[in-house]
Amino acid sequence: MDKRDYYEVLEVPKTATAEEIKKAYRKKAIQYHPDKNPGDKEAEEKFKEAAEAYEVLSDPQKRARYDQYGFAGMGGAGGFSGGGMSMEDIFSHFGDIFEGAGFDLGDFFGGGGGRSRGPRVRRGSDMRVKVHLTLEEIATGCEKKIKVRKLVQCKDCNGSGSADGRTETCPTCKGSGRVIRQQRGIFGMMQVQSECDTCGGEGTIIKNKCPKCGGQGVIRDEEIIPITIPAGVAGGMQLTVPGKGNAAPRGGVPGDLLVLIEEEEHKDFVRQESDLIYNLLLDMPTAVLGGQVQIPTLTGDVKITITPGTQPGKVLRMRGKGLPRIDQYGRNYGVGDLLINVGVYIPEKLNKDERKLIEQLQSSPNIVPGAADKKNFFRNLFGI
Repeated sequence: MDKRDYYEVLEVPKTATAEEIKKAYRKKAIQYHPDKNPGDKEAEEKFKEAAEAYEVLSDPQKRARYDQYGFAGMGGAGGFSGGGMSMEDIFSHFGDIFEGAGFDLGDFFGGGGGRSRGPRVRRGSDMRVKVHLTLEEIATGCEKKIKVRKLVQCKDCNGSGSADGRTETCPTCKGSGRVIRQQRGIFGMMQVQSECDTCGGEGTIIKNKCPKCGGQGVIRDEEIIPITIPAGVAGGMQLTVPGKGNAAPRGGVPGDLLVLIEEEEHKDFVRQESDLIYNLLLDMPTAVLGGQVQIPTLTGDVKITITPGTQPGKVLRMRGKGLPRIDQYGRNYGVGDLLINVGVYIPEKLNKDERKLIEQLQSSPNIVPGAADKKNFFRNLFGI
């Protein structure tokens, strides 16, 4: 299935409020729920697609990045941090938005045929790091290795939290992680599922806890994480490395690593989207007579030809010497240009001989500008 705009998926405008987005997701989740569409793979994909759209648009920071950069701001190919989650994980992650309506998403479609959310799947928290990149690294893409201190799986108990590897079925919920209680609603008494307080929704309890992690299944330690930076990223963009955030207690789903891109200031260039700007200051003889000058590019110095009579304010363009262009889906579609702003240096101090040479030129008809020269100069420089 081709990737669609998140607002299109939920059928809401870009100005939609958080509550409107929540209602739209609820509607789509009910429409494409697997229990309502048994065996329908297309409905299942749309169910996941709606969950992906809601995961981004319900988070103010992720929504802002998506609005500005599209899918590229989500980490290239989509950026859904729950991309590796199963259907049950989605129920666990998002099902709480239905509980306020007095029913449970898992058994909304009634009776024993509905899908009941099983034991709670814990999810580790996301982590955010900053990566500083040079324009040279942005031009080609690069690999970075980041050392972070985070929650990792306890090796002594393999993340189970149990010293002997054993857990017991929760006596309260009988392993389901959920308990049913009676609640009066507008339609009378209703049965509502909620998380079991005894086991925290996990369905199991640990009697003999691991002494190293205290039964949590995670400890704090350092880890070196390789990060692939695609070419063409921009400062302020955030990439997502799925599953590299904090580990979750007792074998749950790990969080994501959110990588905030920061550009280092370049000594020669100013970035303007995918184009680069270089300010070239010519001496008067070269501007008047023409010649060759050497300028830098991201791949090394090159020589360019200055035509005689080059005016200050002229912009020279070197095509394909900028940065890679990426669309909102993170796909490359060309390379920007290097724009060279030409200036001409007018010396403020002259020695006696230099002043004499300039004075000799003052009366020359080709040196003193006429009315047409003045008009063309300001039109080219300022557009007026």
